[in-house]
Amino acid sequence: MFGWTGKLLHVDLTRGTCERREIPTEILHAYLGGRGLGVRLMRDYFRLGPFEPDLPLIFAVGPLCGTNSPTAARLACVSRSPLTGTIYDCSAGGRFAWRLKAAGLDALFITGKSPQPVFLCVEGERAELHPAQSLWGKGVKETVAALKVHGSVTAIGPAGENGVLFANIMMGEGNSIGRGGLGAVMGAKGLKAITVQGDGVTGVADQERFDAARADVMRLFRASPVIFGELGIAEYGTPALVDLMAQRRMAPTENFRSTFFAESGNYSGPAIRKECGARKEGCYGCPIQCKKASAAGEPLPEYETVNHFGALNGISDLHAIVKANSLCNELGLDTISAAATLSAFGEARGRFPDAAEVAGLLADIAYRHGQGELLSLGSRRVAEILGKPELSMSVKSLELPAYDPRGAYGMALAYVTSNRGGCHLRAYPISHEILRKPVPTDRFSFSGKARIIKIAEDVNAAVDSLVACKFAFFGATLEEYGELLSAVTGVEYGPESLKAIGERIYLTERFYNCANGFGRANDMLPQRFFEEAGSAGEGIDVPPIDRARFEEELQKYYRIRGLDEQGCFGGRDLLAELP
Repeated sequence: MFGWTGKLLHVDLTRGTCERREIPTEILHAYLGGRGLGVRLMRDYFRLGPFEPDLPLIFAVGPLCGTNSPTAARLACVSRSPLTGTIYDCSAGGRFAWRLKAAGLDALFITGKSPQPVFLCVEGERAELHPAQSLWGKGVKETVAALKVHGSVTAIGPAGENGVLFANIMMGEGNSIGRGGLGAVMGAKGLKAITVQGDGVTGVADQERFDAARADVMRLFRASPVIFGELGIAEYGTPALVDLMAQRRMAPTENFRSTFFAESGNYSGPAIRKECGARKEGCYGCPIQCKKASAAGEPLPEYETVNHFGALNGISDLHAIVKANSLCNELGLDTISAAATLSAFGEARGRFPDAAEVAGLLADIAYRHGQGELLSLGSRRVAEILGKPELSMSVKSLELPAYDPRGAYGMALAYVTSNRGGCHLRAYPISHEILRKPVPTDRFSFSGKARIIKIAEDVNAAVDSLVACKFAFFGATLEEYGELLSAVTGVEYGPESLKAIGERIYLTERFYNCANGFGRANDMLPQRFFEEAGSAGEGIDVPPIDRARFEEELQKYYRIRGLDEQGCFGGRDLLAELP
């Protein structure tokens, strides 16, 4: 078999055992890897609560990992979120994914709860659990430094150990399995870290076809102004979006009370380069190199992070924002949820945190000290406890990222239909509504958006299962990646078959969520967006969203998906129909 290894490592932390098992070939062909494989492997477990020991925590790579397919040194982590209660996946790049594949594995499947803190060490065919009491309580950097002799490291910080509902799992190179609190799931299992090392090689079925497909992808990357243009993400990273979102009047400001922050230029892409001496970095083997690091090698914040520790909290101090990002990485906190929770808390108490306060609040959250005990629960629970539930800017308890839905109606619909909660990466309509790629659409219209979002969700589910980076698709398409996949595996995949796989994955997630009580009532934006206007200016008006029109398009989306009016399956046993 080419592309896949056909093996997973089942780790039972309760019994202290590690056992290699076969993955049926038909499951790999039907779900690819990454997100899709993880979601399929959850089939017998999706009703378990996030902190139940038998709930699996799954790390899965894709069939392109281990080859030099552009942006494919990635993995997905899949489980159930303690923040949202939804089925959850998160993708991250770095050497860890590459080395997991080189150890002969498509997935790690981790269940149980260790009586004492441990770390998992995978070295080729061998896998062992080792005591980690000495590392418990340590930050991410110290943990990685102590374990890197064993290979690539992924670890949790104090936030994951202490059950913060938005704790991350951090990759040793600075990337994060962020959003949704999977770090808290790992911490509840008593698993501090995982190390992987291997020397296996991923075979390619047709090298000549692969080389031609790769050349096509690279040509499209070079032709893309979003990727390699003068103001593209290769030059400035995702903070290249700061000035664009300001110009479009859709930068979430002061807990989404407004959509423009006059001082956002302080943390734009060019400002970060000038102030921090930003240099290019990126995921292992990635040609785009969208990550940016300071002259001292410290990872610099992404667009979502600069906006949320900036405009969302009314802070213009770049160095405070960079410090907040570094602290979140060290403590193992999701930057979007952490900043949005501080913002909701700020509005509820009548005062947003100032730049000097943020670091102390983040430490309190990670260790659940003082106010951090409340803030560790995320914005929905914080706002409810404070008696102001309307101040949580979240969908399905997941805090919204840095695109105000009043300024892009496809984004408004995508936030509520996302299976994991308020997420911009399930469909990413920003590409056509704001970046005008591949075809521009009217951002202040719902017309046609239901079908566009459905197709984009299916495409992105396939992308997350390959596992490739979303940024690659500012240049390439599923056609080129289908050709890469066919060349690697020797199995023919085209755009339509990949979209069908994506649809299968999306519907499976939706089915799990509906079985766990999610439905139409959860597919809703906060009231603020229907009642309050955004910030007008420079000839742009940002009115409240028309709720009736939003509801109409949501029902159209359900019909296109084959769902009932409650957004569920009406008694249909979807899983019985699927491989």
